[in-house]
Amino acid sequence: MYDFSELPPRPTVWGVGALCRAVADALQARFNPVTVRGEITGFSRAASGHCYFSIKDAQGQIRCAMFKRAAQQLDFSPRDGELVELRGKLGIYEQRGDLQLIVDSLQRAGQGAWFEQFLRLKAQLQAEGLFDAERKRPLPAMPRGIGLVTSPGAAALHDVVTALRRRVPHIPVVLVPALVQGAQAPQSLREALAQLYRMAQEEPTGQRPAIDVILLVRGGGSIEDLWAFNDEQLARLIVQSPVPLVSGVGHETDFTIADFCADLRAPTPTAAAEMVSLPRDSWLAELAQQARRLQAAAQRHLDRHQQRLDHATQRLGRPSGQIGRNQLQLARSAQRLRHALQLRLQQQDHQLAQRAQQLPQGLLRGLESQRRRLERAALRLELLDPRHALQRGYALLTDANGQAVTRVAQARPGDALRAMLTDGDIDLTVVQPRLL
Repeated sequence: MYDFSELPPRPTVWGVGALCRAVADALQARFNPVTVRGEITGFSRAASGHCYFSIKDAQGQIRCAMFKRAAQQLDFSPRDGELVELRGKLGIYEQRGDLQLIVDSLQRAGQGAWFEQFLRLKAQLQAEGLFDAERKRPLPAMPRGIGLVTSPGAAALHDVVTALRRRVPHIPVVLVPALVQGAQAPQSLREALAQLYRMAQEEPTGQRPAIDVILLVRGGGSIEDLWAFNDEQLARLIVQSPVPLVSGVGHETDFTIADFCADLRAPTPTAAAEMVSLPRDSWLAELAQQARRLQAAAQRHLDRHQQRLDHATQRLGRPSGQIGRNQLQLARSAQRLRHALQLRLQQQDHQLAQRAQQLPQGLLRGLESQRRRLERAALRLELLDPRHALQRGYALLTDANGQAVTRVAQARPGDALRAMLTDGDIDLTVVQPRLL
């Protein structure tokens, strides 16, 4: 007879909802509450006020829900791609059987300290009056020259030059290159602006045009990428600009301290270029309009004199000979005036066309000159490298404190010295110094 006691136990059959609740209970007991760091993706805010998104990193992704009560405590507007830290409880959304994180609090990660520092500096400078609208200056309608500070390798330079070449090819542009990102960027930006300030205050020459407006531009990026434009010393230097200064840093949603200090903030580098460059076609249209007004005024002037002549003729009893001569002289004067106006307009059109043709060549010559100067500076720096001297058989002696030993009087018997050669160091001990 078969022993039924040896049969394996029958597995438990779960209901779907019961299994979801059991898993949720296990999660609650083992993990909750949890704190997670990751990048926001798919963020949306429902009409109810609840927020739904996912948090992800390189290894995984979790759905998240933040109910209205918690969402009302946010002190920033979450965006896709932001790195955040959130605290909440893991659970199972039973209707779909999905793992879900119910978020109780959410804050920026990484950028939080940067943003708080930005707000503190902004409040300080605003209290000092650096952002006051009263000190902002209007842009010149037609600048004689435009100063530009940006990185030579940045896309912002291409965007600005393209816009200016399209709209005002006759206006010269003076580029002073600077770093726009990294630890050395604030000082580089300050040095570039100081150089433009000096040029703007000097009298223009045949080699250098007058500078009536300055553009400070950079493409978009994270708050760390744009941090050089939140430098306090740079902000104070911007407000000292001798000419109006336009800040075009980042995208339309990016704001830096430089934007608040500048005379005008542009949402993008291209927009900054467009703000200081009324298109040449507009100026030509205005010139044509002025010519029409001048011609109409001249015609009205001629008509009034013709009317006076008619009245004088009537009073004189129609002296036909004098009238004929006067009419001939008047016709000649009108013809000369029209010819002079037409010749003047042709000369101005020709001058404008010549300047438009000269601008691209001037820009290319300027860029080539700057490139040659940079190459010469790099060569001079290479020649000053002390390692060249070491390769000729010399050595650099230093004492125990790392100070250079250049005289016999600096060494005493028994002193430990170090000789630096081209391929390494040699530790030495002084036996007996000898003077020459």
